[in-house]
Amino acid sequence: MGDPHGIGIVGLGFISRAYLNTLANHPTVRVVAVADLNAARAHAAAATIPGAEAVSVERLLHHPDVATVLNLTIPAAHAEISGAAIDAGRNVYGEKPLTVTLPEGESIIGRAASAGVRIGCAPDTVLGTGTQTARAAIDSGLIGRPLAASAVMVTPGHERWHPDPDFYYAPGGGPLLDMGPYYISALVHLLGPVRAVIGAASRLREARVIGSGPRLGQRIPVEVPTHVTGVLEHTGGALTTLTTSFDGVATTAAPIEVQGEAGTLAVPDPNNFDGEVRHLALDGPGWRTLQPQAGYVAAARGIGLIDLVRADEARPARASGALALHVLDIMTALLRSAAEGRRVELTTTVERPAPVPLTPAQEWLSALPPEPRTAPTS
Repeated sequence: MGDPHGIGIVGLGFISRAYLNTLANHPTVRVVAVADLNAARAHAAAATIPGAEAVSVERLLHHPDVATVLNLTIPAAHAEISGAAIDAGRNVYGEKPLTVTLPEGESIIGRAASAGVRIGCAPDTVLGTGTQTARAAIDSGLIGRPLAASAVMVTPGHERWHPDPDFYYAPGGGPLLDMGPYYISALVHLLGPVRAVIGAASRLREARVIGSGPRLGQRIPVEVPTHVTGVLEHTGGALTTLTTSFDGVATTAAPIEVQGEAGTLAVPDPNNFDGEVRHLALDGPGWRTLQPQAGYVAAARGIGLIDLVRADEARPARASGALALHVLDIMTALLRSAAEGRRVELTTTVERPAPVPLTPAQEWLSALPPEPRTAPTS
C-alpha cells in the first residue's frame, strides 16, 4: 500500500476541525505539519494530531514529508498560499472558492499544470449520497429530459454565529462566493457545465453587527453584494434559477429542485453530504423518497482530498481544480452581469466529474480504494 500521503495544513480556523476529524485518523494520509498566523492555534492543533508539528508557513511548504498542502486560509489568501505551494512542487487542495478572481484562478490552474502538480478544491459535500443519488436518478432517465432547476439559499448572515465574520463581507465573500460553490458544484454534477449567465444583485446594509464571541456587538463593513440571483444556461439546454442571500430570514424552497419532462427531483442541501432525495413522477401518486443509490456513505469534509490522492489518469479527481475554476467563472460572471446589466458568456467549461459509486463508509475510510462498481439506478 505504500506510506501514507503527507499532508500539511495552512489555516486552522473554524473549518479546520471538520477536516481534521476525517484526515487525522485516515490510513491513506498523514497530517505531518500545520501552520497558522496564530502560532498558538497551530501548536494547539498539532498537539491533537500524533506525529504532527506546528511550523511556519514557509517551513510547511518545503517540508520534505508534505506532498499536498491543504489550504484552509481565508479567500483573500487562497491565491497566494496555493501559488506558493505550487511553486514548492506541492499538490494543493483548498477551501472554496478557488480564488477571489477568475484571473487568479486561471493563473493557479496554469501554474499547477506547468509544475505537474494536482489541484483540488472544495466543496466535497457533493460527493455524498445526497447529490450523487440525485445525479444517478437523472442519469438513469427517471425524470426524463431535464428542463430546468432552481437552487435557493437564504440566511440572515454568518455574523450571527461566526466570531470573526469579516471575510464573509469582503471581496471573495458574500452569499454567492461563500455558499454558491455548494449549489453550483452540485448543479454541474447534476446538469453539466454552464455556457452563459444573467445576474442581478443588491446590498441591503452597509455594515453588519457581530452576534457572538469576544467581538460581540462590533460593526464590520459590507463590501460585496449580499443578495445575488440569476439564471444559468447549461450547455445541455437546461436553465437554472439561482438565489443566494445573506439578507433574508429563511425559505421553504427545496435547496435544489430539478424539473424534467417525466418528473421532478427535490435534492437535499448541498452543504451536507447526505439527505433525502425525493421524486415526483408525472401522473404519479405523490412524492416518494429514493434510497441512496450513489455517493460516499456517511462522508465528511476531507473526502475530496482523499479522492484527489486516489485519483489517476483513468479517473481524475472529482473535486478538481478544473471544476472549481468553472464554478468561479460562473459566480464572477453572475456578478459581472449584475453590474453591467447584460448576459455574460463564460470563458471556461468542464467535463462532469465521474459519478461516485455507492461506497460504504468502511470502504472510503480504508487505505485501499474501493473496486469500481455500477450503482443501481432505480
